[in-house]
Amino acid sequence: MTDLTDLAQLVGGDHGLAVVSTFRSDGTIRSSVVNAGVLDHPVTGRPIVGFVVRGDSRKLADLRARPYASVVLRAGWRWASADGPVELAGPDDPLPGIDAEGLRLLLRFVFGAAGGTHDDWAAYDRVMAEERRTVVLLTPDRQAGNP
Repeated sequence: MTDLTDLAQLVGGDHGLAVVSTFRSDGTIRSSVVNAGVLDHPVTGRPIVGFVVRGDSRKLADLRARPYASVVLRAGWRWASADGPVELAGPDDPLPGIDAEGLRLLLRFVFGAAGGTHDDWAAYDRVMAEERRTVVLLTPDRQAGNP
C-alpha cells in the first residue's frame, strides 16, 4: 500500500493548493495550480491523490491522451510530490463502478479531501455539472519530498 502521509499532512498548509504537471502533445510539460487531496480510490480503496479539472481544460485533454501526472503540495519550505498514472471519472470520462450519482458524490469528496467546504451543495453540484468537471485519480508510482 502506498503511504501518502507526507502529502496528506501538507493539504491543510495552503488550502490544498498543488502544482500539477502534465505532458503536452509535443512532449513538453504543462503545469498549473489545482486543489488536491489524499483519499481512497472510490473503486479499489487504495490511497490516491485526487483533484478536479474543468471539462474544457487543456490539462484534461493532456490527461486523456497521456494519462500520467505529477502533483506537488507545499507549505512553507515543506513539500511532497507524487508522480503516477491517472484515471478519469467525469461526464465524458466514465470510470467503471462510478455512476452519475457516484460521480456527484465523488466530486464532493475530492473537494473535501482538498480542504474545501461549501455552504450550498446544490449550487456546487450544479456548477460541477455545468462545467463538466472531471475527477483525476493519481496512483503514485514515485514520491519525493522534504516534509
